[in-house]
Amino acid sequence: MEIVQIVGLGLLAGMLISLLRQHKPELAMQLSIAAGVMLFMLMVARVLRVVEVLQTLASRASLEQAHMDTVLKIIGIAYVADFGAQVLTDAGERAVATKVEMAGKIIIMLMAVPIVLAVLDSILKLLG
Repeated sequence: MEIVQIVGLGLLAGMLISLLRQHKPELAMQLSIAAGVMLFMLMVARVLRVVEVLQTLASRASLEQAHMDTVLKIIGIAYVADFGAQVLTDAGERAVATKVEMAGKIIIMLMAVPIVLAVLDSILKLLG
């Protein structure tokens, strides 16, 4: 039933934003950001549980904790960059949103390099 609360909050915020956008667009933007943050905060506890499960699985599989931490950071960067880009798009700043998305992708690519190198090293050891 949690999804009903989330959809309800989203619909309520959407209707209020539509009404405000006509008369007070600056308040509509603020409400949009606040609603997005509230919806995100509702999901934080669930995301933390998923992170715990992934860390448990990684330790069972004897994966290096540093690699798992990097993967989790990459996932976090992807979500934050996407959220920021969506807020910017809602504000009519599509050009800036595109740059935020690009910056997120570059950061993810840079963070992934050590993992890619570790995978290649493992492959070379298996072949060698």
